[in-house]
Amino acid sequence: MPWENKGGGGRGPWGQGPSGGNRGGSQPPDLEELLRRSQDRLRRAIPSGPIGPGVFIVGAILVAGAWLASGFYQVGPGEVGVETRFGRLSELTNSGLQYHLPWPFEAAETVDVQNVVTMPIGYDLATSGTRPSGQRSGGEDSLMLTQDENILDIDFSVVYRVKDAADYLFNVEKPENSIRAVAESAMREVIGRNKLVDVLGRESVGGAGGGKRDAIQLEVAQMLQTALDSYRAGIEIQRVQFQRVDPPQDVIDAFREVQAARTEGERLQNEAVAYANKVVPEARGEAERIKQQAEAFRIQAIAEARGETQRLLQLYGEYRRAPDITRERIFIETMERVLSGMNKVIIDEKQGGAGVMPYLPLQELRRPTSPQAATPAPAPGGN
Repeated sequence: MPWENKGGGGRGPWGQGPSGGNRGGSQPPDLEELLRRSQDRLRRAIPSGPIGPGVFIVGAILVAGAWLASGFYQVGPGEVGVETRFGRLSELTNSGLQYHLPWPFEAAETVDVQNVVTMPIGYDLATSGTRPSGQRSGGEDSLMLTQDENILDIDFSVVYRVKDAADYLFNVEKPENSIRAVAESAMREVIGRNKLVDVLGRESVGGAGGGKRDAIQLEVAQMLQTALDSYRAGIEIQRVQFQRVDPPQDVIDAFREVQAARTEGERLQNEAVAYANKVVPEARGEAERIKQQAEAFRIQAIAEARGETQRLLQLYGEYRRAPDITRERIFIETMERVLSGMNKVIIDEKQGGAGVMPYLPLQELRRPTSPQAATPAPAPGGN
């Protein structure tokens, strides 16, 4: 044997010598002898002679016990057990250890009705839930056409849970396939009724567009829920959520340039609107001020004209009653107004002014004469 060549003194690889009938020798055990001994032990364990009915009874009891024990099953927390009798629904059970009649009379299946399930459409959850920007998911289910005839590559997810275990198991053959097909159909219909800018929203490249993404997601979820309720699928849609909305890879660079240009145009437009909102109120305020000043001047001019007209009418009445006296009074008042602002002295020589010494005030003559004194006012109702 191999261990005999290792210098082990005839001992095995675990430090013991080979076992066999001849313990003192170095020969390997006799396999035929071991087989014969095993057969002898088996004969002694099985009683000789014909098998009695007791053996069959014990065997039947063990088989029947195992068959009856197969009806026990465990329903976990948040699960519902669905029992069927000959394929027809018989009972719904709650969490805990439950029992049903063994096969082929009854069968049981558990359904999780508490936890939510996320179904990816257009991408794979195994790749961290998303795909790199500009890379296709590999299927045509993510390409959709908008109202303005633009193609978008859309990844979204459907989050749902089972609300009725019996409907979930018996009314739809493959619920997951039904959810996927109805979700794709609803998403295509809603996307086809919206424009590109509305679908992209402000989270898109360049931040262009007002965005109706929340409304689109809600509408798709409602349509999906309505369709599944019509199927009586026993599924409750929690939400539909966009994961990525991009143009196709072939045109994404050109699309980003268009979006950037559109964003710049919107920025300039917003600046122009802000400037208009600042300038227009100021211009309107200035126009209103000028208008009010003109209205005040009009009222003042009319009032002065009416006052002057009334004064002239009264003066004319007096003039008609006493023309000479009125003419002299008007002359005196006019000369008073004209000469009151003039730097001039008039001496009447007939009244004793011959002895007055003339005096020339040079400093006074150098003063500029005021316009009011230099321009005599016209006498009202003059000659």
